[in-house]
Amino acid sequence: MSEPATVDTPLKKLVGDKTAKALASHLDLHTAGDLVYHFPRRYDERGEHTDIRALDVGEQVTVLAQVQRTAVRPMRQRRGNLLEVTVGDGSGGVLTLTFFGNQAWRERELRPGRWGLFAGKVTEFRSKRQLNGPEYVLLGEGGDGEAAVSDDIEEFAGALIPVYPAAAAVPTWVIARCVRVVLDTFTPPDDPLPSAVRASRKLVGLGAALTEIHRPSSKEALHQARRRLKWDEAFAVQVTLVQRKHRAADWPARPRPARPGGLLEAFDARLPYELTAGQREVGVEIAADLTTPHPMHRLLQGEVGSGKTVVALRAMLQVVDAGGQAALLAPTEVLAAQHHRGMLDLLGPLGRAGELGSAEHATRVELVTGSLGAAARRRALGEVASGAAGIVLGTHALLYEGVDFADLGLVVVDEQHRFGVEQRDALRAKADQPPHVLVMTATPIPRTVAMTVYGDLEVSTLSQLPRGRSPIASHVVPAAEKPAYLDRAWRRLREEVTAGHQAYVVCPRIGDGPTSDEEPPAEDDNGRRPPLAVTEVAPLLAEGPLHGLRIGVLHGRLPADEKDAVMRSFAAGDLDVLVATTVVEVGVDVPNATVMIVLDADRFGVSQLHQLRGRVGRGAAAGLCLLVSEAAEGSSARERLDAVASTSDGFKLAELDLEQRREGDVLGATQSGRRSHLRLLSLRRDADLIRDARAEAITLIEDDPELTRSPALAASVAALVDEDRAEYLEKG
Repeated sequence: MSEPATVDTPLKKLVGDKTAKALASHLDLHTAGDLVYHFPRRYDERGEHTDIRALDVGEQVTVLAQVQRTAVRPMRQRRGNLLEVTVGDGSGGVLTLTFFGNQAWRERELRPGRWGLFAGKVTEFRSKRQLNGPEYVLLGEGGDGEAAVSDDIEEFAGALIPVYPAAAAVPTWVIARCVRVVLDTFTPPDDPLPSAVRASRKLVGLGAALTEIHRPSSKEALHQARRRLKWDEAFAVQVTLVQRKHRAADWPARPRPARPGGLLEAFDARLPYELTAGQREVGVEIAADLTTPHPMHRLLQGEVGSGKTVVALRAMLQVVDAGGQAALLAPTEVLAAQHHRGMLDLLGPLGRAGELGSAEHATRVELVTGSLGAAARRRALGEVASGAAGIVLGTHALLYEGVDFADLGLVVVDEQHRFGVEQRDALRAKADQPPHVLVMTATPIPRTVAMTVYGDLEVSTLSQLPRGRSPIASHVVPAAEKPAYLDRAWRRLREEVTAGHQAYVVCPRIGDGPTSDEEPPAEDDNGRRPPLAVTEVAPLLAEGPLHGLRIGVLHGRLPADEKDAVMRSFAAGDLDVLVATTVVEVGVDVPNATVMIVLDADRFGVSQLHQLRGRVGRGAAAGLCLLVSEAAEGSSARERLDAVASTSDGFKLAELDLEQRREGDVLGATQSGRRSHLRLLSLRRDADLIRDARAEAITLIEDDPELTRSPALAASVAALVDEDRAEYLEKG
């Protein structure tokens, strides 16, 4: 009898060196555990059909289909014959399989009526979908050629046929055969889920779940197996988050209570507008958090223009009133400088301590960026170190050695997704005790993502826009199909400028020179033309459709003082049009800008487009956003743009964004460069399961914070949520 296999058994001991090497090099599968947790992508069912008509050209596919007819004809360019096999799905969709060379045995094997799995890359020739020289395995009884595939048929003996994430060199039936070999001797690990949870939630055991997900005995058994394995994933993530929240509640922090007659009261009195009900409500939550002896960890999310900055400034003033300092970390120098100007304007005499005309109990607002000159930097750092600067704004330059705070009480992180854990922790470490932390995002977060990614944070949402914000109309401009529409877009921009307004033109790329994080690679895998670039588009516009207008250029590669000068000119109305990259995506506030034209809009994500268009319509005049694209009508890219144009509801778009992204990306698989550990759990479809898993995690951690009585669960959590991913989950 073979030696039992465990999750750590190398595959080469079970499936042989050659197959093990293929699994390792093409699919990153090295152990029995890796393979057993390599779940089928879907299940085909005999009698049901793969929708061949829905296949995309260029896609690597495995389809279940029936041979309809075969034909052999001589090749024109060389000696030999070409075998063409037509297979169909019974609903009108057909594929042509082509085999080159004299292969009479294959013609006998692929006779009409036979069902099989066919794997290859979809191509198109003379409007016909094809698979050239596909790998295949035939199902059921047969005659000639049956011996060649008999070893594989056992994998597909059931009614439900597993189709695995595969590679050209390792087709799905090879994976299925290897899974059978491993499962025949596999000993599952101890069940990590506490028995009380399994019983109350009616979950099957781990061993049964791992067997049934690969070799389902029925649809109901498969459903129960998938439900159990989803629970493992959701529970591991939630236990990690609840543990972090529990530990953070024990950290000491200095309370920062509000002070009657302080800066915050004076600020509220001089505000030129009334706070929205949402701003007041969130302000009360944050004020209460700041008075506790444990650090606040709160996420503030709100639509573009919902007034998050004012909420953050009020929290900062409460900390200053209590004798501490507050620091705001912004992702770009443009945004840091904009925050600096905006806060100085809002504070007026309250933010100019030591200057003529300052208020009696004023503080100072300092800007610390990497582009400060030596003398200005020394002066700013002195103000920060002495505590004279109660509010400090900056980029990652705040993290450098030599930036010391007298008493850092609050860290505000703007657009938190732009910062890594190490950067945020470096700023936290500048305080004697853990400071209170407020992270802000203008990207609306679906409820399940908030539970699963930010589950160790309290979440506040601003959904109400301040009075005076104007509606934004969005339209797709199909440049390839209707070039006249693009001409009209440029005329529309000129009309806005003639009316005294300003405009943005956004491009996906900077241009020649080294690439940066704000631009995609010059050419994608499908060989499309390079994305349009700021440095190339700006002169073409100046000489063509926007001739005579005052055009400025803004991107991340400009020197900091030049970027600031361009933004100041645009804000002052000295420029009509700003041609820019996504450097204007967050925080840039020019109320007179009413129109934005986004070129190659299909190169941007849903949330990014929503962020970009939030730069217009910030004043009394209505905003207009035109999404220019060459994407064909009916394509997924075009449908995405149509969806953005159809609604201004950021939460609806966030759900769409989640739907179109791989689930693993949401949990930082791209951050660590590893495969996603969320193989089955869907943040979009499994909201109820995630909610239930969180409730069970809270109950468990309250009773056993360090899982000392659940060693198997502790090990499972450590495996599913490794250190890199745990840090990502703590982000914010």
